[in-house]
Amino acid sequence: MNVLDRLRAGVATASAEETRAIAAELAAALPADLTLALHGDLGVGKTTFVQGLARGLGISEPVTSPTFNLCRFYRGRGPAARNLGHLDAYRLEGPAQVEALLLEDFLQPPYCLAIEWPEKIGAWLPPGTWHLELAITPDQRHSVRLH
Repeated sequence: MNVLDRLRAGVATASAEETRAIAAELAAALPADLTLALHGDLGVGKTTFVQGLARGLGISEPVTSPTFNLCRFYRGRGPAARNLGHLDAYRLEGPAQVEALLLEDFLQPPYCLAIEWPEKIGAWLPPGTWHLELAITPDQRHSVRLH
């Protein structure tokens, strides 16, 4: 079963490193210039997932949450490297702020774009966005499901 099929069925991870590993594996299967909407509550591992995406895209610099900056960009290195945008919309009050802050320009990427708290972006999400639901299971494992 390939990574997309496993994620559609739902993957449970027992550590941050396992979450990063599944995200790195997904990165290799992503089409060019795709937006990923990462849904889930605080603490479910959205930034950890983006760290794994970065590793899979050939990015070696540290990836941290851009909560106070809203968006960060990372450049991959190496023959198969790609660029990554990481948008954390947690602090947005709603979709109206997307236009006010000129964020719509970042939502049509020539890069892979991972968005935390995509519900704050609303209808501004580009067509074709892939949605991933991250959660904590009752046995305290983390789960990732591609919808």
